[in-house]
Amino acid sequence: MSKMTNIIMGLIGTALMMIFVLGLSHSISTGFAGFSGGLPFMIIAIVVIGMALYNLWEETVGKKDK
Repeated sequence: MSKMTNIIMGLIGTALMMIFVLGLSHSISTGFAGFSGGLPFMIIAIVVIGMALYNLWEETVGKKDK
């Protein structure tokens, strides 16, 4: 695939994953678990989103053309 296609598909996939994980984190924190019960998941979700964004950058912008 071309570099532009990789960037667009990576952004779409990462955005969908972020929406899902943040929505799940929000529903856990506002539901029965409460904020303190959902805090560990929220921290893990933020770390995972950071890793996904780093991987997106590494695979699209940071990769040198062959």
